[in-house]
Amino acid sequence: MIDKSNLTAVILAGGRSSRMNGEDKGLILLNGKPMIAYVATVVKEKAGHLFISANRNIEQYQEYGKVITDALDDFQGPLAGILQALQSANTDYLLIFPCDVPLLNKVAVDQLLNSMRQDMDIGVADDGIRMHPTMMIVKTKLAQNLVDFLASGQRKLGLWVEQNNFLKIDLSAYPEIFTNLNTPEDFNKCLTLNTSFD
Repeated sequence: MIDKSNLTAVILAGGRSSRMNGEDKGLILLNGKPMIAYVATVVKEKAGHLFISANRNIEQYQEYGKVITDALDDFQGPLAGILQALQSANTDYLLIFPCDVPLLNKVAVDQLLNSMRQDMDIGVADDGIRMHPTMMIVKTKLAQNLVDFLASGQRKLGLWVEQNNFLKIDLSAYPEIFTNLNTPEDFNKCLTLNTSFD
């Protein structure tokens, strides 16, 4: 397990939420709590430092961690938030999750951390069918590598992962953690599930 003192976590909440009619996804209430609260509760126990990557509603997000904003213009996607976190972290590892996975649990996070190998630069969650690159652990030494990738005009997170020394980490035993809420329909479906939210 990576030592907590050598791990910074970032929760990605900087998108435009275009599929959620522009509402700030991380702050939408789910069973009376903002969605980001579920993710923050889990990851803050695992990391020595917690960043929230956000570009609006800064004061509200500060309740959950230190807010960092994109230095790049024009909403360049999750990689902009990841780059800011890599450049801001003072640890060797960065743990990354999106704000819209309220069923994330500590056991799955432990599995991700325990499975990361020292000879790898990125460990990315896999559900048994495909990778989920917004759920991963990255060595912070890749900051300049990501600067160069973005400077080349690329924006796809999965492509950046695949161009590096990465490891797929099988989290198929925890399918619920991959339930991410991108649309009002996803949100309503989640509320109708017989699911207990901590």
